[in-house]
Parts: sequence; structure tokens; C-alpha cells
Amino acid sequence: MEISTFLLWSLALLFVGGDIFTRAMLSDIGDYVGTDIEISWLPNLDELMKGYARNFRPGIGGPPVNVAMAIEVASIDHISEANMEYTMTVFLRQSWHDDRLSYNHTNKTLGLDSRFVDKLWLPDTFIVNAKSAWFHDVTVENKLIRLQPNGVILYSSRITSTVACDMDLTKYPMDEQECMLDLESYGYSSEDIVYHWSESQRHIHGLDKLELSQFTITDYRFVTEMMNFKSAGRFPRLSLRFQLRRNRGVYIIQSYMPSILLVAMSWVSFWISQSAVPARVSLGITTVLTMTTLMVSARSSLPRASAIKALDVYFWICYVFVFAALIEYAFAHYNADYRLKEKAKVKANKLSSESIVKNGKQAMVLFSLSVTGMNQGVMISNRHGRAQRSSSEIPGEGGSEDAESRRRRSRQAEESEEEKKCCSKCVCKPIDADTIDIYARAVFPFTFAVVNVIYWVAYTM
Repeated sequence: MEISTFLLWSLALLFVGGDIFTRAMLSDIGDYVGTDIEISWLPNLDELMKGYARNFRPGIGGPPVNVAMAIEVASIDHISEANMEYTMTVFLRQSWHDDRLSYNHTNKTLGLDSRFVDKLWLPDTFIVNAKSAWFHDVTVENKLIRLQPNGVILYSSRITSTVACDMDLTKYPMDEQECMLDLESYGYSSEDIVYHWSESQRHIHGLDKLELSQFTITDYRFVTEMMNFKSAGRFPRLSLRFQLRRNRGVYIIQSYMPSILLVAMSWVSFWISQSAVPARVSLGITTVLTMTTLMVSARSSLPRASAIKALDVYFWICYVFVFAALIEYAFAHYNADYRLKEKAKVKANKLSSESIVKNGKQAMVLFSLSVTGMNQGVMISNRHGRAQRSSSEIPGEGGSEDAESRRRRSRQAEESEEEKKCCSKCVCKPIDADTIDIYARAVFPFTFAVVNVIYWVAYTM
């Protein structure tokens, strides 16, 4: 019994103590979050919103609503030459006056969260050149409403948009581009709404500290335009235009330097012997194929436009020099073979002429022997005729000697004419292959240096 009585008294004490503790905690929390709390300076939003029509602009039927615009750039994430677009995240702030939401019992500004945005009239501002855009909603919708006592409303939102940017890639990668962010009213003409840049928008916050991987922002400006559409009327437009200058360092390392080294590598063949045909041919073909691969890989990240870019021009210059080095060896090798064939032909002609002369001499000796034999037979048969024939034989031998001398002179003249023809042919042909290589060692580097000077002056000035 005693134990059961002790347990009952313990439970009663715990119940009474817990009730007292709970009441104390609720009284403390009530100081901060009580449902019946009223703050004297807060306006009654329900009374402000009575009779408020969010479908109609402020002062409908009267003068247009003046909307002040301000932009703060958070980031520029990606600039694509292939798609000609860029992605930008901005804080867009719009301010206008709405008499229907003014209150006069306090001079304090009221800050409201994003849930109150759906109850207000908002300017129908849109990004004209946007391909896609979205609001941020983590952890809540990134929207802000501030209401001033005189009815001035500040509406701020965080927007990320992929915007089209027309680029002139003629001087790529030494180019400078101008990209725009155009803001305009979609449904209200200039009779209902007028946009203007805020007085505090003298410079863009965050843009001077922005660092891009491939570009540098050199300048920006604000433009106010009035667009005239025949079918719809006149619409106000605000434009933010900023200049982008491409950083050339990465292209010099990835494109220009490899091209220059490939061209210099093709010149190594000028110091290789003409007889090393496999070495010179393989070096020339390797440099040509490597240059082709470099051209294709560099163009893969660019749009397939008809315009000739500065990088394309340089690639083709290097390709021509590499291919010319290969052609130089083919020409020098052909010239060397031609000269060897000409020398072999001249030597063969000399050998044939010498054999003809020898054969002619042997024939003359045989002919003279046959003539003397016949004369001796006639002398034995007729002594009287021997004296006459012997007298007639002396001028015959002199005549044969004269004929032989004339033949020799004619052969010598023919040989000299053939040598002159061969020499004239050799004069019309280029100089020997080794001399061609010697000239190429100086002409190719000098010409390449001159072309480089012209190229960089033309595209950077």
C-alpha cells in the first residue's frame, strides 16, 4: 500500500509540474509569435487591396506609367560562338508609382515576400533577344516587393537567360563583339507605359569585377529606344550593350604556335640529303596530315559560316608552306634525275660516235687492201698496163685520203653540234638539286616571316 501511494503522489507532482512548465514556455513564445499581435505602424493590407484590380495598370486612361529600370549583373556563364549566344544571370529591378497602394499613417517602407507579388499589377517586361529564361526559386522564389508610403513600388527578381548575340567572326580570334540585352514591354505600348533607366544606374554593379575565361569586357553603355511596329504601335525599349574583346593567349598557345612549329618542321627536309627519299617523303607527308588535323579540330567549335575567319587564313598560309616544302623536294628530285639521264645520254652518244669512227677506219683499211691486191694481179698479167694503172693509182690514193679527212671533219662537226644541243638543253633547265635546297633554306623562312608580318598587321590594327 505504501509503495502504491508513493507512486500516485509522484505522478501527481509530475503532471502539475509539467503543466506549469508548458504554460511558462507558451507565455515566452507568445511574446514573439502570438496570433493576435498587432503592430501599430503596419498598414492594413486587406484595406489597401480592397477594390484593387491587378488586371489594370495604375492610372488607366491617363498618362503612361513611368517605370524606372536598374540591372545588376551576377554572372556571365557561357559565351558560345557556335550558337552565337551567351548566358547571363541578372538582378532586374523595376520601380513605378501606384496611387492605389499608398498609405499615410506612417513613413516606413514595407518589405513583402514573393507571395504578395501575385496580387499586384506588374509591368509585362520581357527580354526581346532571349532564347530561354527562368526565375530562381531556391529556397524560395527570388523575388522582392518593397512598398513605400507614397505608393512607389520596387520589384526585384533574379533571372537567368540565354540571349542571342550576333557575332562577326571575320577577325576571329582577334575579334571584338558587341552583345545586347534588350528589355521591352510585351503588351503595353508607349501610350500606357514608358521605360527609362534609373537615375542610380550610372554603372552596372558587378560588371567591373566580372572575369570571363575567353573575353574581357572593355566597355558598356545604356540605350533607350522607341520601337515602331506598324501593326501594334510604338513600344519602349531599353538596351544594355557591352563590348567584349577576346583573349588571344589561349589561341596563340593552342593554334598559332603548333602551326608555326609544323611549318618549321617541314623545313628540316632542306637539310636532308636528296638520296634519302623515304626520310624526306615521310616528313613532308606527316607535316601535311598533321596540319590538316589541326585545321579540322580548330574549326569544330565554330559555326559553319561562309565567312572566312582570320584563323582560317593563317591555317591556309601554314598549309601552303608545308605543302610547298613537299613540292620542293619533288621538283628537286625530278631535276636531279633529269640531269643524270642527260649525262647518261651524252655519254652514250659519245660511245656510239667513237664506235662508228673505229668501224669506219677498219672499213677503209680493208678497202685499201682489196684495191692493192687487184692492182698487183693486173701488173703480173700485163706489164704495159701496169705502168699506166700505177700512174693512175697515185691520184686515187690521194683522193681516198681526202675523202677520209672530209669524213672525219664532218663527224667532229656533228659531235660538236650534239654537245652544243645538250648544253643548250641543260641551260634551259633549273639548277641542280643541292642548289635548290640551299636557296629553299633562305627563301622559305624569309617569305614566311614577311607573310606573318603582313597577317598580324592586317588583323590587329
